[in-house]
Amino acid sequence: MNVKQYYLDANALLEGHFLLSSGKHSPFYLQSARVLENPKVAQELAESLALQIKDFGLEVDCICSPALGGILAGYELARALGVRFIFTERVEGKMTLRRGFEISPNEKILICEDIITTGGSALESASCVEELGACIVGFAGLANRGFCKRVGSKLEAKPEGKLPSNLPLFALDDFVFEIFAPEDCPLCQEGKLPAIKPGSRGN
Repeated sequence: MNVKQYYLDANALLEGHFLLSSGKHSPFYLQSARVLENPKVAQELAESLALQIKDFGLEVDCICSPALGGILAGYELARALGVRFIFTERVEGKMTLRRGFEISPNEKILICEDIITTGGSALESASCVEELGACIVGFAGLANRGFCKRVGSKLEAKPEGKLPSNLPLFALDDFVFEIFAPEDCPLCQEGKLPAIKPGSRGN
C-alpha cells in the first residue's frame, strides 16, 4: 500500500512552516483528517493496518484513541478488527476516560493514533486506561514519523521516542521529515511566516 499517495491525493501532505505538538518546527505536516474524511479510504487504510495486527497474532479486546486526532483512525481500526472502541480526552490538561466508558479488569487494549510522532499522546491514553485496570498490548497509527520503531521497519527508535520498546507499534509507513527546535529553525531564521499548528489542538 502506497500510504504517501493517499496523503498526496487528499492534499494532506502539507508543505510550509508548522508548529508540532512537541513544540518543534517542521517544513512538512501530515493532515490525516483530510485523508479520513473519505470513508472508503479510511476503511481501506484501517483494514490494511488490521491485517498487520492479525498477522502478528496480537490479541485485542478494545481500541482506545486519544481525542481528537485519533478518533477516526481508531474507530475504523476497531471496526476492521471487530472489537469495541473508546477514546480518552483532555480535561484540564490531563487525559481522562469519560462519557460512561468503562474498562474490564485486564482488558487487552491497543492504543491507536492517526500519526505517531514521539508517541506522547498515545502514552498518556495508555496510562489513563492502565490505571483503570487495562492491559496495554500495543500501539498503532496510520503513519509513523520515525521516532518510534514499528513492526516491519528497518528504522531504529530515536531518543525522542516515548513508546515502550517491549510493546509492538503498527503503522502503514514511515514518514521522516526534518524537525527543528524553534531556536534552530532555518524557516524562522529566513523570516518565513510564523509557524502554524494545523492539527486538532491548533489552527
